Amino acid sequence: MRLRDVELGDLGAYVRMRTDPVMMAELGGPLPREGIEAKVERDVREAAAGTVWIKMIIPDDAAPEVVAGSVALWSHENEAAAPAQDGPISEIGWMVLPEFQGRGIGKRAVRTLLELARAEDRWGLVHAFPGVTNAASNGICRSLGFRFAGEQDIPYAGRILRVNHWVIDPGTDLA
Repeated sequence: MRLRDVELGDLGAYVRMRTDPVMMAELGGPLPREGIEAKVERDVREAAAGTVWIKMIIPDDAAPEVVAGSVALWSHENEAAAPAQDGPISEIGWMVLPEFQGRGIGKRAVRTLLELARAEDRWGLVHAFPGVTNAASNGICRSLGFRFAGEQDIPYAGRILRVNHWVIDPGTDLA
């Protein structure tokens, strides 16, 4: 498994991840197809500028065209996502396509990105907000050393989601 920066050619993976009802079940349901091209273009620009890390998960170097999902790390205004922290927060999120789930790929991708954050001493405390019923993503947080900060409601794509708030310091907490 390796990670690479998002590319314009990742449009198909983006469409699958964001418009599929199964993939988006924990995020309030599928997003509309329109606007996905613009999202990919924006993500490619931001990743190239280094303002965000948006990595595509490549499960096998022998088939570099196969994408298993994505993992991203970005900073944004707090917007009450982390009430105890003033100012912007760093957030990590990931999506793994159904045919690759249950193989540990998501956990390895999240660990790899957190290890990079630790190596570059960048991002500070990292927050994750998986849905309260998303057992797989909550398991990733638990197993990698994130600390549980509680349940809360957060806005996402015009919806309110009930999530578990997890926090990790990649420099000291990564298991």
